[in-house]
Formats: sequence, C-alpha cells, structure tokens
Amino acid sequence: MRKERVKINTEFIRLDALLKFAGAAGTGGEAKLAIQGGQVKVNGQPCAMRGKKLRPGDRAELPGLTLVVE
Repeated sequence: MRKERVKINTEFIRLDALLKFAGAAGTGGEAKLAIQGGQVKVNGQPCAMRGKKLRPGDRAELPGLTLVVE
C-alpha cells in the first residue's frame, strides 16, 4: 500500500478536494463516484460524505493508497 502525506495551508480540506489535490481522482466526478461507491475510508471508517472536512492528522484510505493530511 502506498502512503502519501498531503500538506494543507488551511484549517481543513474537503474529502473530494483532497482526492483531486493528491491525484487520487482526476476530476470531481471521479472523486464523487469513489466516495459514494464506498471505496473511501476516513480514519478507518467508511465515509460517503463528499464534503467531509479533513484536518491535519486525518487519513483517507482508498484501495492501495493512504493519504495523510498534514
């Protein structure tokens, strides 16, 4: 499993924006489908909310990839 750290300069980042920013999804539509399709976990729990706010220390997991927000 690949692990990437994503540094943000704001208080939080939305889950769909994180997937696009990190390159895990090419478009917002791809991010939406992955999230609503149950392929994404946030901090180990399945998450179907595109607008979920992630703050430093949170993790988003997709098959084969973990994104750690810093």
